[in-house]
Amino acid sequence: MRNWRYAYNTNGLAHHRLSDAVDLLADLGYEAIALTPDVGHLDPRTATATDVSAFDSHVRRRGLAVSIQTGARFALDPRRKHHPTLLDPDATARKVRVEFLVRCLDIGRDVGATTLSFWSGATGATPAGRESSATLTSRLVDGCRAVAEAAADRGMVAAFEPEPGMFVSTVDHWTLLSRVVAHPAFRLALDVGHVHCNGEGDPARLIRQHQAMLADVQIEDMKVGQHVHLAFGEGTFDVGPTMQTLRGSAYDGHVGVELSRDSHRAPEVAAAAIAHLKRYCP
Repeated sequence: MRNWRYAYNTNGLAHHRLSDAVDLLADLGYEAIALTPDVGHLDPRTATATDVSAFDSHVRRRGLAVSIQTGARFALDPRRKHHPTLLDPDATARKVRVEFLVRCLDIGRDVGATTLSFWSGATGATPAGRESSATLTSRLVDGCRAVAEAAADRGMVAAFEPEPGMFVSTVDHWTLLSRVVAHPAFRLALDVGHVHCNGEGDPARLIRQHQAMLADVQIEDMKVGQHVHLAFGEGTFDVGPTMQTLRGSAYDGHVGVELSRDSHRAPEVAAAAIAHLKRYCP
């Protein structure tokens, strides 16, 4: 017996109309949709109340729950992926990111979502990459608190996802951050493929360790040291132990498949993914 729902991320359905994506996932047996508001799917800058209401009516009619993901690549800056971030040296740019996340929270509230997932961003060759860790952490903490407070105001939680290559890249990093943010609505979004990629050990152990703070789970295949989301069977990650641990846990959120690079073959990959996962946990 499981308490959670299988979901699929709309970033892996980039070539589908959102209404078609809803029907496809419901027909395949998914119980939830992990909505990434993006330029083609309820664009946070242009989506109207009518658009959001239509999506809400559709998912309710098809029996799908909703969570909100915020990994849109070029929704804010058409030239720089995932920019601006909560680490940006420019306070105005950081405000743009916070406002985007709050707008995504508004959409989530209006479609019955309880969780929004977000991340720190990378420093790389940007000006932020030349600043101290303390400075970056201070900015990130301020941004996380603002998002967590906005989430709490909407009856939601802000689930922070460690991402390989970003400033906060591992669950250990998230643990340190969460202690400083210290907000009850600030929780953990765990991508078990990232844990495998980073070589952080057994994801099942981390699920048990952080169960009380776990608000969102993403799953896919991956290879150690390569942050590339892969369809099951194409990487080196054995999902079985993770699925069994989730099945025996009190976690009651979503377990979402995230395959943004497979939009060109989404119907086949989404069908294979849920069939694969249900072998371990029907």
